[in-house]
Amino acid sequence: LAGMLAFLAGILCFVVLGGGRATRAQDTTGTRFVCTSIPVGADPSCPLPPAAVHSPGAQEEELKSTVMQLRETILQQKETIGSQRDTIKELTGKLSRCEAAAQGPRLDSRLGGQGAWRKDFNKNTMGDLPRDPAETIDHLGKTVQSLKDRLESLEQQQMRVNVSGASFPNELRDLLQRRLGDLENQLLSKVAELEDEKSLLYNETAAHRQRTESTLKSLIGRIDELEKGNSRFKSPEAFKVSLPLRTNYLYGRIKKSLPELYAFTVCMWLKSSASPGVGTPFSYGVPGQANEIVLIEWGNNPIELLINDKVAQLPLSVSDGRWHHICITWTTRDGLWEAYQDGEMLGSGENLAPWHPIKPGGVIILGQEQDTVGGRFDATQAFVGELSQFNMWDRVLRPLDIVSMANCSSYMPGNIIPWVDNIVEVFGGATKWALEMCEDRLFDS
Repeated sequence: LAGMLAFLAGILCFVVLGGGRATRAQDTTGTRFVCTSIPVGADPSCPLPPAAVHSPGAQEEELKSTVMQLRETILQQKETIGSQRDTIKELTGKLSRCEAAAQGPRLDSRLGGQGAWRKDFNKNTMGDLPRDPAETIDHLGKTVQSLKDRLESLEQQQMRVNVSGASFPNELRDLLQRRLGDLENQLLSKVAELEDEKSLLYNETAAHRQRTESTLKSLIGRIDELEKGNSRFKSPEAFKVSLPLRTNYLYGRIKKSLPELYAFTVCMWLKSSASPGVGTPFSYGVPGQANEIVLIEWGNNPIELLINDKVAQLPLSVSDGRWHHICITWTTRDGLWEAYQDGEMLGSGENLAPWHPIKPGGVIILGQEQDTVGGRFDATQAFVGELSQFNMWDRVLRPLDIVSMANCSSYMPGNIIPWVDNIVEVFGGATKWALEMCEDRLFDS
């Protein structure tokens, strides 16, 4: 600032007093002196350039403009210096607080005590700054950078102190890890115990539920028997199955199946007055052949025997509403068959599915004809009436044996399908009733 002011004062001196170096110029009107500023040490005898010669009015306007520009520059430099002074004060205050908090007594000893620090902090050092504005700005920049570097150093030192104070010794870390491992093992053990208890409880609950369901099923069965008037039979075979309606849902089922057969005899007692046709007293279906063995009277057709879907018509008549004993024999040798009613052979034939063995593993249905194994019944082919003592053998019985069963002089249970209560089950409203077959037949007679 002092240099600028001196430079400006020199210019004003040359203009007003004419005391500076001057050159003489000639014009057409006479002689006059024009004051012009030249650098110190320059040769005053050098002629001025033509552009340096101006009229007095233009020279004065140019000088005023220069003075105004210099004044604005000075004001801007004052504002810049004031702003830098405030910044230095603020940074110095922050630095003093950081150093006092981080280093304590060392800060006082290094700076000459708290009093010395406060004395230096309040001292106005702006008078010691260089006078050149560029040097002042450069000096201020270096001071600010130095303060920033010291502040960063203090922050890093404080961070290292915090981290060092927060770290655990290796022994303490190992102890904590072992403790956490023990707690995790205890938790897993407790979870395993709870899972075992849950599994035991579930098993006990399932067993209790199964026992309860079995007891309820037994009670329901007993209640059904009592409601239907079906008390305990005098003997396992002393019962009948009643199928009173022509529907596709009333039927009985034999729980046992057939082995592979090359001959058989099937006998039963029938009672029906249904018309037209008594329907299907029984059918045996196997996978791939629903009509493996079928006895059927459908519509106005005679009673038919089907073996592997091959048909033979039987000369039987059982639709008079009375009990009749029916027996049918068959052998795969030449497909020979015989039909008996009430102990008398009424018909025989051959070539009924010859050399075809009866397939095993099928289902025997009482009262319905099967379109698929064990199902898809047709109500028009259903048996309407009662049947009892359905027995089956794996051979052709002698005529004498058949007569003995028909006149109630003997009873022969089937060796592959016997008529006993525990292998006959009923569905859809079909019922089982107690029956002494020969006594009932004599009463009907």
